[in-house]
Amino acid sequence: MPEGLSPVEAGKSLHEHAEIENEDRGESEREKRLNRIASIVEASLLAIVAVLAAWSGYAAAKWSTESSLRLAKASAARSEANAASLAALNRLNFDVTSFNDWFTAYVAKDASSMAIAVRRFTPNFRRAFEAWLATDPATNAAAPPGPEYMPEYKQPEMVLVAQLNAHASAEYAARAQAGSNADSYVLTTVYLATVLFLAGIGSHFGLRAIRYGLAGVGTAILVVAAVLLASAPKPPT
Repeated sequence: MPEGLSPVEAGKSLHEHAEIENEDRGESEREKRLNRIASIVEASLLAIVAVLAAWSGYAAAKWSTESSLRLAKASAARSEANAASLAALNRLNFDVTSFNDWFTAYVAKDASSMAIAVRRFTPNFRRAFEAWLATDPATNAAAPPGPEYMPEYKQPEMVLVAQLNAHASAEYAARAQAGSNADSYVLTTVYLATVLFLAGIGSHFGLRAIRYGLAGVGTAILVVAAVLLASAPKPPT
């Protein structure tokens, strides 16, 4: 008759088998729980990064548009300054030509032609001309060469030119700053895209340590990107 297990031995074997099954079941539950945690971390990273990347892309686009607008304003101001400068130069040429006519008549002692030339002077040049005559240029060697060298000769167009050029320079500086701000947001978007890549690729690895490692690296990059976004200038409205 074959030798069998005693009731005590059979009970002990069944108890050991049950403990092994419980350990296996516990280990399986623990693995599932850790995998769920990894999935939650990855999903959280993806959700946060998606929002931040959308904001960063929007801000970069706004600053890029602002840079283009500033450039257009600077170019317009510079064009206006050039036009005003040309108008001032034409006005000066007209005044100088009129003064040359007066001087020619003066040398010829033609009082009628001198009077006609004086009537052609612009108001600003006329004031400077009268101040120049008061210096007695015919006998005063220290007198200025002509009315255009007198402090009384002022051209409003040149004041406008200076203002427009200053405005254009300010707009160019603002344009450069806006472009720099846009570049900063683009760089932050690259960081966030890296986090998206790490979080997305992590789920394809069977080893949990790799998933946690990728999630940890992604979280560190996310913190850096969040700091950059918090310290970056807010986009224009």
